[in-house]
Amino acid sequence: MKTGSANNESLLLSNVKLSSVVPATVTGEINNVHELTDMDLAMKLHYIQGVYFFTRESVEGLTTDKLKEPMFQCLDLYTTVSGRIRRSETGRPFIKCNDSGVRIVEAECDTTIEELLDMKKDRSFQSFLVYNQVLGPDLAYSPLVIMQFTWFKCGGMSLGLSWAHVLGDAFSATSFVNMWAKILSGQMRPKCLQPVNLGKSKSPTSVLENLVSTERVNPLGDHWLIANNSKMETNYFQITAKQLEHMLANVGAVDQATEISHFEVLSAIIWKCLSEIREDWGRRIIAVCTSSSHNRENEYPTNGMVLSTVEADFPVAKADISAVIELIAEKRVDGMGMTEEIVEKENGEADYIAYGANLTFVNLEEAEIYGLELKGQKPVFVNYAINGVGDEGVVLVLPGAAKGKAESGGRDGVTLTMVLPENQFQLLINKLERDWMQ
Repeated sequence: MKTGSANNESLLLSNVKLSSVVPATVTGEINNVHELTDMDLAMKLHYIQGVYFFTRESVEGLTTDKLKEPMFQCLDLYTTVSGRIRRSETGRPFIKCNDSGVRIVEAECDTTIEELLDMKKDRSFQSFLVYNQVLGPDLAYSPLVIMQFTWFKCGGMSLGLSWAHVLGDAFSATSFVNMWAKILSGQMRPKCLQPVNLGKSKSPTSVLENLVSTERVNPLGDHWLIANNSKMETNYFQITAKQLEHMLANVGAVDQATEISHFEVLSAIIWKCLSEIREDWGRRIIAVCTSSSHNRENEYPTNGMVLSTVEADFPVAKADISAVIELIAEKRVDGMGMTEEIVEKENGEADYIAYGANLTFVNLEEAEIYGLELKGQKPVFVNYAINGVGDEGVVLVLPGAAKGKAESGGRDGVTLTMVLPENQFQLLINKLERDWMQ
């Protein structure tokens, strides 16, 4: 069976075509400059990648041209999405809302969706179902968003979204693609999007001086792509609701007086497992990325997630799991203030990574990734990953696939998507299955 790895993606895809879509109306010269926040610039080396799978019935009668039509109106709302990166006279990047548009990729795949999702060892389909996006070296010509429509031999289709993180976080990315789908279905779009004022974090510098949630990397100039010391692997693992309940019972979370989230329990278990696999040579500091506002509908894209740090003063590999859970649930320190202060001092010219500077856990359980509907039907499976991750790795906790019929809206557990150094993923899955899911 052919796999979906980057090494043989050319065997899977054929008839690849590129085009662009621009806004329906001209933005003009007034208010056509979008100043990037310090957090935007802290995330500029990262890229969000989403893949949506639809059955033949969901896309019957649709063509790439029909799928492109609502994008014209959608880009009228999202003026920054069709813009391009420029630099001010001081060197600080900003977005010029110049209607350059988004890139559209059309391709055909010689396998079926069922065969692809049934692959056990290699599930790295982001490598060929999402267009490999990097901003630069010609920033003025690099699209910030690329959408790829891949048609399978079963008649189904996947939508691959590549979203430059400098635009906004995963909640903003899903809101954008959901808006496109609503316009496609004939729903009335809002006249405009609502601005979001995130303000500055007030985290005390004295507390954060040793707990910076980002890491400075060697200068990259106008080519926003990091070079890893380790070969990184992207893969995912599904935990059913029944398995999740068993894991919670194993750690005693169901009997806790204070409510403990699935995300906190899973983060603690994976941190402990990876510490054992890495023989605790990794840092005893992790980053936790959460959002206090899950509904970004009709809002301008923003990097509004909160990046916190957690430090353990004990060996996590040998610790009781309840102590690790308590640490993540109650001892998180907001690292946004220090991050914003550092980026501001450098005028946005220095280069940083947030995901993978420390082992990073991202809570996307409340993201509306299954809110995208085609012809009234939800996708059979959705997965999100992040590209441009540092060597410590990242773990995304996502809503699980549909339980029973997709239109029922029920989710079966969670999906864990991980970007880790090569070979650590399988070791981690083996340990999870042996120690926590029996």
